[in-house]
Amino acid sequence: MSPLDVLETCLYVDDLQVAEQFYSRVLQLELLSRQQGRHVFFRCGRAMLLLFDARASSVESGVPPHGAQGPGHVAFRVPEPELQAWRKHFANCDVVVERVVDWPQGGRSLYFRDPSGNSLELASPRIWKIDRSDD
Repeated sequence: MSPLDVLETCLYVDDLQVAEQFYSRVLQLELLSRQQGRHVFFRCGRAMLLLFDARASSVESGVPPHGAQGPGHVAFRVPEPELQAWRKHFANCDVVVERVVDWPQGGRSLYFRDPSGNSLELASPRIWKIDRSDD
């Protein structure tokens, strides 16, 4: 018995409104829900990206309290041939690509930051030798 996949990933942000605009405009994720002052939730393929205000989520609210300090990291799976188009899109959105990495085992990653300083990555699944027919 083993989990099938990651269902949700969460990051902590300084300003929910700014984060919502960034993830909607730059990453073009579909907003699923928001709770003023606590969280915004986005659909990302077959999974969810949850953005929380760390202070608000550290208080009991029907689910166990959680939170983190400092920047987090998440990598988004994208088809490798689309990475160049993403670079152009980021330039149009005034998002700086911090680093491009060509991995020795194959695959490529683009690293950039969200407005809260979280490290974000667009990566082909080849970096982990994950064979996906849609990539």
